[in-house]
Amino acid sequence: MAYRNKTYICFDADTDIRTYWMMKAWKENENIAFNFHNAHELNKLRQLSNEETIKRKLRERMLNSSVAIVLVGNNTKNLYKFVRWEIEQAINLGLPIIVVNLNYKKYMDSNLCPLILRNHLAIHVAYGQKIINYALNNWPNWYQTNKRLANGPYYFSMNIYKSLYPDFTHKIYLPEDFDEFNAI
Repeated sequence: MAYRNKTYICFDADTDIRTYWMMKAWKENENIAFNFHNAHELNKLRQLSNEETIKRKLRERMLNSSVAIVLVGNNTKNLYKFVRWEIEQAINLGLPIIVVNLNYKKYMDSNLCPLILRNHLAIHVAYGQKIINYALNNWPNWYQTNKRLANGPYYFSMNIYKSLYPDFTHKIYLPEDFDEFNAI
């Protein structure tokens, strides 16, 4: 098996592709602290490939990955052909999963999060370069250490956000079912 050092990113390629491109731009910008080894740079796909070929190549990429990021936008929970399949593969491979809410919610958004991830051990973060980078640097180790004892959605405490974004002054509104227990 190949060395697993890649970051696999699943997203709605029709509506959230610009977000993915922005993450690639952060990586390329030498003035921004953001680094990941993009699994999608392996075995390029042709646009006219059939579903079986696409899934085989995506699985090869995932087998070379050490973490998965799921970009959650307005349509993500309804995408079954590829996004749901990719999430299932990540879970089956035991990859740590970082759920990035494109609506900037810092916890699991039960209205948009795919059902398969709602009770799965994953960290849910707001879309932002610093917090995603923080998650990439910290969540995989936490996950590996705690995966046998922990379950359900996790999120970073507000203190983490404040340390990463010191000028952050917005009031945080949390849902009534917000579980302080799952903050790390």
